[in-house]
Amino acid sequence: MKPLDPKKKIDLTEVLNDLESYRPRRKGWAWREKVPDQRIGPFVCKDTTKNLKNSVPLPSAHYFDNIDPQCDFVVTTEIASGRFEDDIRRMRMAAWHGADHIMVIRTTGQSHYDGLIEGTPEGVGGVPITRKQIRATRKALDAVEDEVGRPINFHSYVSGVAGPEIAVLFVEEGVNGAHQDPQYNVLYRNINMHRSFVDAACAKKIMADGGILQIDGAHNANATAREAWKVTPELLVQHGINSAFSLAVGMKKEMVALSTVPPTAPPAPKMTLDLPYAVALRDFFSGFKMRAQQNTRYMEADTAEATITHVLDTLISRLTSADIQSTITPDEGRNVPWHYNNILGVNTARQTLMGIDGLTDLVDLKKDGVLPDKVREIKERAVLFLEEIIRMGGYFAAVQKGSFVDSGYFPERRCDGIARDPAGGVAAGSIVKREDDYLAPVCSHFGYNDLPPGITKACDPISGCTLCAPEKIVYVDELDDSDNVQTRRAAARSATGDDLIRPEVEWAGDGIVVVTVFVPERPDVAEAAALVMAAKMGLSGPEVISRRLIHPAEGSLFEIKGRLEFGVKRDELVIPVKEVLIPEDQIVSFVREHKLTLVAATVGEDEHSVGMREIIDIKHGGVEKYGFVCHYLGTSVPINKVLDAAQETGASVVLISTIITHNDIHRVNMKRLADLAVERGIRGRLILVAGGTQVTNDAATASGLDAGFGRGTKGHHVASFIVKKMREKK
Repeated sequence: MKPLDPKKKIDLTEVLNDLESYRPRRKGWAWREKVPDQRIGPFVCKDTTKNLKNSVPLPSAHYFDNIDPQCDFVVTTEIASGRFEDDIRRMRMAAWHGADHIMVIRTTGQSHYDGLIEGTPEGVGGVPITRKQIRATRKALDAVEDEVGRPINFHSYVSGVAGPEIAVLFVEEGVNGAHQDPQYNVLYRNINMHRSFVDAACAKKIMADGGILQIDGAHNANATAREAWKVTPELLVQHGINSAFSLAVGMKKEMVALSTVPPTAPPAPKMTLDLPYAVALRDFFSGFKMRAQQNTRYMEADTAEATITHVLDTLISRLTSADIQSTITPDEGRNVPWHYNNILGVNTARQTLMGIDGLTDLVDLKKDGVLPDKVREIKERAVLFLEEIIRMGGYFAAVQKGSFVDSGYFPERRCDGIARDPAGGVAAGSIVKREDDYLAPVCSHFGYNDLPPGITKACDPISGCTLCAPEKIVYVDELDDSDNVQTRRAAARSATGDDLIRPEVEWAGDGIVVVTVFVPERPDVAEAAALVMAAKMGLSGPEVISRRLIHPAEGSLFEIKGRLEFGVKRDELVIPVKEVLIPEDQIVSFVREHKLTLVAATVGEDEHSVGMREIIDIKHGGVEKYGFVCHYLGTSVPINKVLDAAQETGASVVLISTIITHNDIHRVNMKRLADLAVERGIRGRLILVAGGTQVTNDAATASGLDAGFGRGTKGHHVASFIVKKMREKK
């Protein structure tokens, strides 16, 4: 595949071309290259890794030499559009923002299937379970890796009854990480206990040999229990069971990651409850990896609410430890997740982690007092839980009695746990004992295998299995002609055409937008009114996706999504030429060298001062910060007084702010300034600039001034223009 051009969209046609011949160029998990005490711009950062070749820095980076430091945690984004061709574009965007662990999750999902499928009906969900989906995604990620200059880990799920087969598929196609936890199958999918653990042993062995990082699923307990903060002892037990089972199968500690989710959110006393649990978990599982997932259970309103909890979760990660920091968007359960919310989630993690860079050099967790006491209590409860499981007769017996996901704080029991019958569930009775002469001619084999004498590698008699001889893999393209990637792409092209641009957040060309509306009524009236308003704006199918009560009588704030049923023609757009600003350090050097002075005033009968103060005051990033000596004359200043001041101070620049009126007073003021400067014989040595909410550069220059600035102008724009103009004069 050709190298990606940062200025062009990824070519999906090229991604899909010749897939039958593609082989993953690397397999196994990749960690970031840590660079401690790294100088990045004007700072020395403690907890960073190798910088990216191409990236989008955080929004405020332009204040700090546009640096984009990368934290020492792998950063996850979870993508679930349900269409892998759209996922590929999302992955590229996320990688530019610092994500290097791309999880593709499901909405309906793989774990509900009893076998592999080679053609995927639309609506199955985001998880790629066909070879074509996986292969196309991994091929695209190869190119993205080159574009950003860092390995990108591709992740999915090894669960359901087809777990071992999926594990083989993942190793064959270069998937780098996967969820695998037999307890997830048992508790949440009601897959037969015996089948689940046998399948898990086979799948884990394959994953271990393929270098796939395993993430477990214990965190689902605190996403399920009614009072999640009370299941922390159980979470330790579930982590322990899966970790011990994984080690017994042959996984290495460093390839086992515990999925830890802080179980509460504000207004609960989050740090008091969640920090001791995080410390206890890391004490018990030293040597294992930690995948810190952000908490989504308590999301009720909008992205602001989710972001605050995510920041606190990430702070816990830094105060304790994490190898992978996961990010989740607030779309779960209300939309096909939106790509820009993926980016917001990633940016929340990296902005927080870079903001607290070096924190552990500054603070320590207390070694005595409340924190260690709570940590010990959680550990003791977990050990007691394990002892109870043994007394019951083992894990299967404990599950049968509903011991797991009980919302009592162990040893308290609420009798509301999930109970499963060891002899029941999906695929019950499907375990078959191997015969004495059983021979499986495959690598990564778990359990008894009757190899012929002299054979140490099971697949040698067949000249290699598909893990050793990938040319033996049978590639099957999509089977359903009415529902495949080419059909979906054709539909997207017909919606946009060659010259139409449509907004999108779920799928290519979907036309979906979101609007924010505050309605000053009681909540039920306000919501009904907000939907009518959205419909009258021209949005089809409007629906409320978030609601925030501001006051029961005064009003509520709503986010409403809907669809725009039109596109914008590309050839009808008028795109202004963007001015290239002089770098700030060059402006400072020029201004200080030439000792530049300016006079500024709001002229005529205008009493507005805010806009002008933002242009000149150092507090607002105004021209003062570049070294200009500024003489601000105030408001309602006559034009002649402005020029008097310019002459008295020896200023070389005059800035005026002028109001817009029905009588074109702003034009009169601008022309009066230019004409009077000519009349006094000082026009040639002055740079004359006007500003105002409706001032345009064309109107200002037509009036005889050098420039005009309107809405959105910053001090940098004005200072850059002045320096350019003075250079021209020289």
